[in-house]
Amino acid sequence: MVRMSTLAGVIGALALSTTMALAAPGAQGHSHKSFAAGEPGDQSKPVVRTVEVSMKETDDAKMLFEPNRVEIKRGEQVKFVLKNAGKVDHEFMLDSVANNAKHKIQMEKNPDMEHDDPNGARLAPNGSNEIIWRFTKAGTFEFACLIPGHYESGMHGTVVVK
Repeated sequence: MVRMSTLAGVIGALALSTTMALAAPGAQGHSHKSFAAGEPGDQSKPVVRTVEVSMKETDDAKMLFEPNRVEIKRGEQVKFVLKNAGKVDHEFMLDSVANNAKHKIQMEKNPDMEHDDPNGARLAPNGSNEIIWRFTKAGTFEFACLIPGHYESGMHGTVVVK
């Protein structure tokens, strides 16, 4: 009799702890987001390189980043200094081409979407911001403005990590 009630208590405790874990905030994987292009930088560690990125529109209706290609060594921590030299809002989202394509679809549905991701920033005209990023994975990644119409107007670039 004592064994049965002890066993029932253990089973009940396990069931409760499993239920609590599944119901906890972040249980769906949001608290430890994985990024294709590496990880947010550590501000207490030195930055190996600073890359200044300008966002702008041209007279022939193109939108672009300057530079639009950056090469990085795997393991480097880089500071992107972002400057919107244009007349409209722009954003900088650093991710894989596939992830940016998914995000682009979300932006088409909600163009005023607020971002708090460490791999991106939205800038008003003449605005500036910085992103510190550590490139832990080799590969080819993309930075892009996913505000509707901007990507199609040429506003995307490449990061090659070797």
